[in-house]
Amino acid sequence: MPMVKFLIPLALFVVMAVFLTMGLSLNPRDIPSPLIDKPAPEFSLPALNEPVKILSKEDFAGKVWLLNVWASWCVSCRQEHPVFVQFARKNSVTIVGLNYKDDPRAAKQWLAQLGNPYKVSIMDQEGRTGIDYGVYGVPETFVIDKKGVVRYKHTGPVTMQDVQEILIPLIDKLKLEV
Repeated sequence: MPMVKFLIPLALFVVMAVFLTMGLSLNPRDIPSPLIDKPAPEFSLPALNEPVKILSKEDFAGKVWLLNVWASWCVSCRQEHPVFVQFARKNSVTIVGLNYKDDPRAAKQWLAQLGNPYKVSIMDQEGRTGIDYGVYGVPETFVIDKKGVVRYKHTGPVTMQDVQEILIPLIDKLKLEV
């Protein structure tokens, strides 16, 4: 009986150690999205630079495009922004900004100072569209195919390595699909 007193805590410790080891080996950026391979959520939002102009995902139908969720108050967005500015110069894909829970004046000033990689930025001041896309923090980036289906979600700042190794190959592949 005294041996059982030591074996039960030891067994519990071993089980906890196994789960901890498994958890530490996971990449926190690899957060699965229930939207992958499903139609992108609908939206109807005003353009940042022209609020009377309302845009929806149908405005981008028939082309592969990126939806980059950003905000002027987001420190990580400032980190990834030069990557998108450089990527946009290649004109290989339409980049749409989803300005998330931000003051439009601050957002416009931010783009004026740092450069504007977006074909258009749409304003999601209430955060409802972000919720529909499963955004829990900015920045997040979605690759959407010609049929309006979400094919990839990147959580956190996009790096030039991500652009070269993930985004460009995926975009090129999706452009070839009918």
